[in-house]
Formats: sequence, structure tokens, C-alpha cells
Amino acid sequence: MQLSVNGSDTFIATGGKPFDPSLPAVVMIHGAGFDSSTWALHSRWFAHHGYSVLAPDLPGHGRSAGKPLATIAEMADWTAALITAAGAAKARLIGHSMGSLIAIETSARHPDKVSGLALIGTAATMTVGPDLLKAAEANDTAAIDMVSIWGLGFKAELGGSLAPGLWMHQGAQRVLQEAKPGVLYNDLNACNAYQNALTAAAAVKVPATFVLGERDMMTPAKAGKTLAAATPNARIVVLPGAGHMMMVEQPDELLAALR
Repeated sequence: MQLSVNGSDTFIATGGKPFDPSLPAVVMIHGAGFDSSTWALHSRWFAHHGYSVLAPDLPGHGRSAGKPLATIAEMADWTAALITAAGAAKARLIGHSMGSLIAIETSARHPDKVSGLALIGTAATMTVGPDLLKAAEANDTAAIDMVSIWGLGFKAELGGSLAPGLWMHQGAQRVLQEAKPGVLYNDLNACNAYQNALTAAAAVKVPATFVLGERDMMTPAKAGKTLAAATPNARIVVLPGAGHMMMVEQPDELLAALR
């Protein structure tokens, strides 16, 4: 569906059912350079099991208008505005990678809008290597190669997609290739600059599930556990053998953790 958020036209996937603000709401927040297609499977499960789903393309991403927001704090404020614009009182936030930082910052800045957290592929700090940042700033395809290679676990690079005929590596690359120039750099820079995760974690008042990949090279499980240790009411699920892109690598195991 299309929804105006802070005066800008926003595309939101709803899992195949119209958004109903009377049902428990779930907001699914994608990672750097990606869009709502990240949640193609999981949004449908929630939408068909008693929830209303908002899986937005963040501003400037995918089919959403506007410019990308420059900081995690701005993205968090935007997420709270999204919940209000949709007519929901509060929502459970499910965020992957950059989306996990947005989710935890939203919880700290707008606690009245958040009923629960699920943080996937997260870390206390998301430092981005200088070579990746430089390539992304130059809109060099090497940045897309680095993200897709480091983002997927070992088994994913050998095939193994649950969807016949699809290749996980090329699927990730294609989404990043479709992003507007500057979007990937904007997002990676926002992650690199964000230093408030541990402070935000300490302020969390709702149950929080951390889903970490055992072989995640972008946000190692050890770094996710550090953030979880600072979060009250935290539950940790480690997916054996998974890399950073758990939504496609181990979709069923991820869904079980989220449920």
C-alpha cells in the first residue's frame, strides 16, 4: 500500500492482507541498501496469523519517495511517525542489520510506540570497513560485491536456496543494484556513525529477541551477544551455520525464532 509519512509517499508491503489497525501490529525494517522485499516470506506469515504488517521501503529506497535519512536517530523518528500514520497505537519492531539499530533506537526514543523487539543480525556497534565505505561512496559495484559476499554464509554461496531456481547471492546483488545511487553509502555511513546502541538497549522496556547467525561475518554473533547482555528481558537465538542474510539462508528457522 501507499501511505504518506511526514508528507512523503511511502510504499509499504502488508503481507498480502490490508493493514488493520485493530490487530496487533508488526513493523519490519530492512537493512542497508535493501527494501521491503527482504520480508517477502515472513511478512506473509504474520499477516495470515493474526497480525497487521507494515514492511516499508524506507525513504529513498525501493518504491518510496524522498531522500534517504542520514542518521539512525532520524530513521527511528520516522518509524514512530509511520506507526502513527498507519493508525496503530504501537507495534512490535522486527529489524535486520541497520533495521535492528533503527528498531532499538525507536524503542529508546519512542517507548510508547513499541510493544516488542526482534533484532536480527545485530551488533553493539556496526563498524563499516573503510574500503567498503569508499566503494559505496563512489557507487562502485565493488561495494555490492562486498556486501553480498560477506553477507551470506558459506553454505549459501554453494547454492541451497529453498526456492527452486533461485540463487541467493545474485538475488541479494540484484536488490542492491536496483538501489538509487548513494543509498547504500548513506545507510552504511549511518550504521558506522551510530554509537548509541548500548545506551538504547539499557532503556528497553519490552521483551527483546536477538536472532544471530553463527557464521555472520558482518555482525558476528559475539557482537550481538554484547548488545543482548545490555538489554533487559533479552532472549538470544543463534542459528547454526547461518550468515548475515538469515531471511533467505534459514527462513524457517528464523520464523520459528520470531514466533
